[in-house]
Amino acid sequence: MSELRPIQRRTGGRSARVRQAVLDTTLALLAEHGAEKLSIADVAARAEVHETSIYRRWKTREGLIAAAMLAHSEQALPVPDTGSLRADLTAYAVSMVQMVNSPLGARLIRAMAITDDSPDLARLRDEFWHTRLDSAGIMIDRAVARGELATAPDARLVFEVLLAPVHFQVLLTRRPVDEQYTERIVDLVLNGLVDRST
Repeated sequence: MSELRPIQRRTGGRSARVRQAVLDTTLALLAEHGAEKLSIADVAARAEVHETSIYRRWKTREGLIAAAMLAHSEQALPVPDTGSLRADLTAYAVSMVQMVNSPLGARLIRAMAITDDSPDLARLRDEFWHTRLDSAGIMIDRAVARGELATAPDARLVFEVLLAPVHFQVLLTRRPVDEQYTERIVDLVLNGLVDRST
C-alpha cells in the first residue's frame, strides 16, 4: 500500500481531479525535497497539468503549499467532539501522533522544520498554524459552554503546549511517541487549566 494517500476524494469532474492530483503531488514533493526546493513547474510536470491551471487556482507557490498542508492536516487531524475536554484533547493528540508516526507525516514535519526561514515561508508557516490552531480552539469553546472550564484560556497556548512535546520527540530526541505519552501530556495540560478551587 502506498504511504502517500490522497488528501481527500472528491467528486465533481475534471476540475476536482486536477485539484486532487496537484495537492497530492505537492505533498509528495514537499516530503521528498522540502518547501524551499518545491516549484510549481515541478508540481505541474509530475501531476501532468498545465502550470497556468495551478497559478489560476492558487496564485503563488506559497499558496499552493499552504493549501496542500492544510488539506492534509484537516484529514489527518480532525477536530473531535466527544463531549469531554479530556477526551477531545487526547483524541486530537493521538491523531497528531499517528500522523507524525506515518512515513509521510514524519517527512513533512522534518522538511518544514529544516527549511530556511525566508519571508514567504515564514508567512506560510504562520498561516498554516494560525488556521490549524484556530480550528482546534473550538474544543476549548465547547468545554467552556459545558462548564468544564470556568473561563476560556488562551486556546493557541493550550495547543502549543499540547503539541510541542510530540514535535520535540520527533525532531530532536527521535524517541518513539505513543498514545500513553499523549495521555500524560493531556493530563499535564489539564492540571493547569482546571480550576482546582471548585
